[in-house]
Amino acid sequence: MDVLTVVLQVVLGITSILLTLLILLHKGRGGGMSDMFGGGMTSSLGSSGVAERNLNRITVFLGILWGAVIIALGLILRFNIES
Repeated sequence: MDVLTVVLQVVLGITSILLTLLILLHKGRGGGMSDMFGGGMTSSLGSSGVAERNLNRITVFLGILWGAVIIALGLILRFNIES
């Protein structure tokens, strides 16, 4: 069980960092924090429709994986009898 816990914690750390970076890559919808970091600028350098859709899909997939890893770690810690 210790190896599985360590592997899940590493996966959680990697997905957390990737999820944060992917969320920051999304195009700003106007106002708020996105304008503060330059997201309010309108230019053709932004992602296209297909790229934005793929970014959304990857972000949703990583979010689901992140949640599943948290649930798995919680279950392992809850039912760990070897302590």
